Amino acid sequence: MRLYFMRHAMSEANARDILAGQIDSPLSDQGFIDAESASRSFCENHTLDTIISSPLLRARQTAGAFARNLKLSIEIDNALIEQDLGVFAGKTYTEVESDPEYQKDKTLRWEWHPPKGESYSMIADRVRPFFFRLDARKHLFDTILTGGSILIVSHAVTIRLIIGLLQDSLPQYPIKLLRNSEIVEVDYHGLGAKHELTTHYFGMDYDSKA
Repeated sequence: MRLYFMRHAMSEANARDILAGQIDSPLSDQGFIDAESASRSFCENHTLDTIISSPLLRARQTAGAFARNLKLSIEIDNALIEQDLGVFAGKTYTEVESDPEYQKDKTLRWEWHPPKGESYSMIADRVRPFFFRLDARKHLFDTILTGGSILIVSHAVTIRLIIGLLQDSLPQYPIKLLRNSEIVEVDYHGLGAKHELTTHYFGMDYDSKA
């Protein structure tokens, strides 16, 4: 089973340097352009059987560009939602980084959680059942001897933990975040295996923040 994990295109919150978390920020005008560009570039050399998205609007809008070009429907899975940032949701990076309750050290967020929010360990716990559901699909694909290709559209922090699961490294996780519209490709063998990841980037010129 081949999986493509994609961070959504630029949202209005990204454009305004705001931590959205689970706030439903839509794509920016540039984000719509980038999602369409990424979709067309991806579809030139790849095909998909399934598209699964976080329930948040910015992810669904990004997935929609692929769904339209490939004439596929979008499945929604709540496990793919972004980190609940609690009291920090909706604040700017400048505001949170001056708050003593905010953990600025990206290497120390496994058990730390924002007040009224989620820790990284909590995100990993909610994402694992998503992979169990993928395992059931993989068994079906293996049984009918047909490959499955799935695009999964999610968010920066959630994909950070997903990569940790795929690399079997948790509680260690990658510090660098995927940029908006960046895709990680993996041939999925089940949790517990150390997967090789390939990244694809479609030409946006700004950086993401943790």
